[in-house]
Amino acid sequence: MSERLTIAIQKKGRLADESFSLLRKSGLHFTIPRGGLLARVTNMPVDLLLVRDDDIPSFVASSASDIGIVGENVLAEAAHSATSPFDASIALRLGFSRCKLCLAGLENGEIKSINNLENTTIATSYPGILNHFLRENKITASTVEMKGAVELAPSIGIAQSICDLVSSGATLEANGLSAFATIFHSEAVLVGSSRPLSADKQACLDRLVRRFAGVIQSAETKYIMMNAPKAQLAEITRLLPGSDAPTVIPLAGNEDLVAVQAVCTETVFWETLEDLKALGARAILVLPIEKMMS
Repeated sequence: MSERLTIAIQKKGRLADESFSLLRKSGLHFTIPRGGLLARVTNMPVDLLLVRDDDIPSFVASSASDIGIVGENVLAEAAHSATSPFDASIALRLGFSRCKLCLAGLENGEIKSINNLENTTIATSYPGILNHFLRENKITASTVEMKGAVELAPSIGIAQSICDLVSSGATLEANGLSAFATIFHSEAVLVGSSRPLSADKQACLDRLVRRFAGVIQSAETKYIMMNAPKAQLAEITRLLPGSDAPTVIPLAGNEDLVAVQAVCTETVFWETLEDLKALGARAILVLPIEKMMS
């Protein structure tokens, strides 16, 4: 019987939902137990450990879990805060749950750039990343760690500015704050360690990584089909975003038109379709790709 690969995953929240979606799109069958800490994959030798997000890097580093899916900001915070060698690093970027860690101050305040941070106090839930940034930029400032409601710190006098995660910016605006610098970009990442896995676990991990990469690639890839004038084929091919040589098929009964099919690995914008139509393309279809393996 093969050994089972363990994956630590955040037990709830947006990143958890997107992680479960990635696993299911990769062909894994499992049920999340209500209030449970372990989900067993039924069609692969994989167990899911359902834990707090900030526990995932240490689970991987300490071998409590073989790999993990976590926000890059959580991994970086754990690495910067570690007091001993930290054996957890990015194995694959997953492309979802993107956000950024920003410095922000009161809209009517005096702190408008990092040049105004000297000898001030900054509130944050990410002291490791923030202090690393301050050292790199040779800024002397105090940090106050808060576990939540960081955006309230300037208005209640705890700090002059904050360092917090920002997605839409609506929370900052609602609290009279304005971001003036981005110090870290984050997305969901697959985390592993340097310790060797058994042959069975490594084979399972390699299989998963291939499937993850296929899901990520297919999410960003579209299949384009159209009928196009043969005389404009070179120009139309040039417009297809991220495409190799397209498939070109003659159309029965019309020597001037060909059917063009292409896999586009870059975003297909409405402007692209309008440019294709201006060159004489017609019946243009843009279709999602469910699975893809290079």
